[in-house]
Amino acid sequence: MDRKRELKREYKETKVTAGIFQIKNLKNGKVYIETTPNLKTINGQIFMLGMKSHPNKELQKEWNEMGETTFVIEPLETVDEEKNHDTKTALKKLLDKWMDELKPYGDRGYHKQQPENA
Repeated sequence: MDRKRELKREYKETKVTAGIFQIKNLKNGKVYIETTPNLKTINGQIFMLGMKSHPNKELQKEWNEMGETTFVIEPLETVDEEKNHDTKTALKKLLDKWMDELKPYGDRGYHKQQPENA
């Protein structure tokens, strides 16, 4: 009973770090960029790709063709929670920053470029 209570307490005290990550194709250099409120969950991306259920169809297609070892998933930046009390807005700003910096469109990535006035 005490062990269960201790595990529950540890879970509640575990620090959650929000941030942005990329899935990079090591053969062609293309990247997929995404935000998450908890960087510990990025392994879920591997699970979705392994189950052939990732929402990005182009990334999924290349994963299926080239295999898991062709890709690396890595955090790019975390949200400084002391400076940012609105995590959702902070994640949006990080996404905009990294999309602008890496330009993951066409031959460089798995994203569709948005029109300028969108």
